[in-house]
Amino acid sequence: MIIESLVPALFVAAFLGLVLFAAASDIGSMTIPNWVSIVLTLAFPVAAFSAQMSWAEIGLHAGVGVLVFLAGFALFAIGVLGGGDVKVIAAVSVWTGVSALSPFAFWTTAAGGVLALALLLARKVAAPGETRPAFLNRLLDPARGIPYAVAIAFGAIASLSRQPVVEAAFR
Repeated sequence: MIIESLVPALFVAAFLGLVLFAAASDIGSMTIPNWVSIVLTLAFPVAAFSAQMSWAEIGLHAGVGVLVFLAGFALFAIGVLGGGDVKVIAAVSVWTGVSALSPFAFWTTAAGGVLALALLLARKVAAPGETRPAFLNRLLDPARGIPYAVAIAFGAIASLSRQPVVEAAFR
């Protein structure tokens, strides 16, 4: 019983590490490496299999990821989201499936709103400067976007308990 829960738990830990890495990378460089989304996406079927999910369930999760990617691509095309953000959102959506997609979307959007307001305020009171670290100058630059992977990571973590792989890990 412990071994059956251990493997999904290790995948959950890897999932958390990857979404937190994406957030840290986005803060540091305003980019998210493609390998993060690729590893998140490719790890899901193995994690799902270890959690004893059926092929139909795994296929449904993949379908959710594809639909979210297509919606995200439309947002990318009109300049609302960055390409890295879309890829990470789609990869996380593969993990959420239908059951955790709504909480993931809600918490990601809420955290994104708070993050946007915080950056708007910070950009009003502080300007980039020579004595500040480069990542802070990027965050304070009004011409730059928002490191939305921070909000994505928050949404992923907030919706974690509703994800089937997590439920299997902590049965």
